[in-house]
Amino acid sequence: MNHLEAMEGINSVQDSNQNTEPQVLIEHGNRMMSIILNRPLSLNSLTTEMIRLIGQALDQAEREENIGFVLFRGAGEKGFCAGADLKMLARAARSRQFEEAYEFFDAEYALDLRLFRFPKPVVVIGDGITMGGGLGLSAGADVVIGTERTRMAMPESRIGLFPDVGATAWLFKKCPEGYPEFLALTGYEPIGTECVRLGLATHICSSDNLPEVFKKLDGYSHCLPPQRNEAAKALSRHISAYLSIQSSPNPEMDEWVGAYFHAQDCIPRIIEALSKCQSERQLCSIFFSELKERSPTSLTLTLHLLQHNRSLPMEEVYAVESRAARFMVEHHDFTEGVRARLLDKDDDPQWRPRKIEDVDLSSILPRIFADRGFQMGEQG
Repeated sequence: MNHLEAMEGINSVQDSNQNTEPQVLIEHGNRMMSIILNRPLSLNSLTTEMIRLIGQALDQAEREENIGFVLFRGAGEKGFCAGADLKMLARAARSRQFEEAYEFFDAEYALDLRLFRFPKPVVVIGDGITMGGGLGLSAGADVVIGTERTRMAMPESRIGLFPDVGATAWLFKKCPEGYPEFLALTGYEPIGTECVRLGLATHICSSDNLPEVFKKLDGYSHCLPPQRNEAAKALSRHISAYLSIQSSPNPEMDEWVGAYFHAQDCIPRIIEALSKCQSERQLCSIFFSELKERSPTSLTLTLHLLQHNRSLPMEEVYAVESRAARFMVEHHDFTEGVRARLLDKDDDPQWRPRKIEDVDLSSILPRIFADRGFQMGEQG
C-alpha cells in the first residue's frame, strides 16, 4: 500500500462500526497506560475528538503515580495511523468553514508538542502505515517500534498541503543529511528496517513478536527511574530480546540524496538537476516525476519552512506550521488536490499556479514566520 492508497483508505471507507465504538480505547497494565487509536477501517486517521480523548488520557497518566509510561498503538493490522482525517478537513475547506480545520490543527499540534514535553516515557508501536499525523505522534516518543510491515512517509504535498506536525524541524534531528528535504519534498516511503536507518523509528520488531512485546510491557511492574530518558532505557532493556536496531546500509542512495537535496534553497534548481543527472538515472527519473506531480505552492512553502524551522524550539515550529496550515487549507490547491487524488480520482489536479516558477509567497511568508510562540491548546 503506497501513501496515496493510504490517504484513499482514510476517505473511501464508511466504517459504520466506528460510529458506535469509542475512537480511542484506554487499557491499563501494571505500570502502563495503553492508548489505542480505534478507527481501523479508516487506518486510524485522527479526528479532533480523538485528540481530545488522547489528551484526557494523558492528563490521567501524568496525574497518577502508578502509571509509569504510556504506549500508543493502532487498532487493526493495516496501520498505526495514516494521518489526519482528510475527509473532515476537505469538507471544512470546501464549505469555507475553516474554523473546523483550524481547531483540528491547533489541537493536533498542541498534542504533539505535549508528547515532546511529557514527563513519563512514551512508546509508539508503528506497525503498518505510519504517516503524516501518525509520525507526529511518534516524533516526541522515546521508543518507536516499527515492523517489517511499517511504511512511514510525509505525503502531504501530493494533495496540496505540506509536511507538518513539527516535521519541518524534527526531521533534521532524526534523519541523515539530505533526508529531511528529500522526505519532506518527495513523500518517499521507507519500509521496515529502512525506517530505523533514516531515524524515523528507533527499533524494529517482527510483527509476529508484537503480542509478546505487549505482554511484557503490560506486565512491567518495576519502579522506573524518575528521569524520562533513563526510564525509557529501562523499558527498552525490558523488551530488548524482541527488538533490533539493525538496518541495511545504502551508501549509494545516501550519496545521491545528499547531492541533490542537502541544503538546497530552490525547488526549480532541484527539479532541473534531477532532469539532467547522469548517474543514478532511475532515482533521478522517479523523483523528478514525483516532484512534478506535486502542488508547486506546497513544495515552495515546504522548502521555506524547512529552511526557517530547522533550528527553532519546537513550540515556535508548531506556531509557524499553524499559520502555514491556515494558509494552505484556504488555498485552492488543497481542495483541488483532495478532489483529484481522493474524490474524483482523475489524478489530474489543476494546481494554481501550475508552474513552480510562478509561485510567489512574498506576501504571506512574513505573516507565517511572525515571532509568536505556540500555546498549548491555542485556538484561532
